[in-house]
Amino acid sequence: MTGSEESPSFRLVYVPGVMPDKWVRVWNERQPGVPLALTQVPAGSAAGMLRDKEADAGLVRLPVDRTVFSAIPLYTEQTVVVVPKDHLVTAVDEVAPEDLADDIVLHPLDDVLDWENLPGRPALERPATTADAIELVAAGIGVLVVPLSLARLHHRKDLTHRPLTDAPASSVALAWPEDATTDQVEDFIGIVRGRTVNSTRGRNQPPAQEKPRRDDRRKQPTRSTGANRRGASSGTPKGGKRGRPRRRS
Repeated sequence: MTGSEESPSFRLVYVPGVMPDKWVRVWNERQPGVPLALTQVPAGSAAGMLRDKEADAGLVRLPVDRTVFSAIPLYTEQTVVVVPKDHLVTAVDEVAPEDLADDIVLHPLDDVLDWENLPGRPALERPATTADAIELVAAGIGVLVVPLSLARLHHRKDLTHRPLTDAPASSVALAWPEDATTDQVEDFIGIVRGRTVNSTRGRNQPPAQEKPRRDDRRKQPTRSTGANRRGASSGTPKGGKRGRPRRRS
């Protein structure tokens, strides 16, 4: 098969914690002739792949360079602290940063939260990845603050998590190179925004049939019945007076 005969494809990258399944399923239903190539990449690699045209669009974590990329924010995640199940903070429903003052708070190199001041005490070394940090939490070395989706992604039976208040949050967005807004990108934008297949902003919407204008519906003259021509009252003369009955001979 030559290059010109090959079926087109849509290349979508996504970062850990993002669950694109529902959007992929809708794409496959609407675009059966355009396969979607789905690839998970580290959060720090997504922008580079989009910039180098190795992917058409990506489900990424903000911020992105808005001079290079167009982006549609999708949602913002809750931030949680991951701790062993016997940790003291498991006795409460949510945790404040000051509650972690005596804990070693691990800060992996692939952290996706934008901290000004990390709570707790720093570790001697930063773990390389969030997965490595989870292993250290399980070993009792410290605790870890991450978006909720990453806590669920790295779930372990011996660990749990609690919401952390007054902490930075991570937002997820659909992003693509601004100079490469293709028809397929527009189609995927419609899917993540929840547009139906017949949406007025869809590319492949069939032309709507024009409805007749109200002004064009000319009123037809009403045909009068015989009774209407003689008057609605049955034989009563105009004025409402009856004539004298005729005398029989």
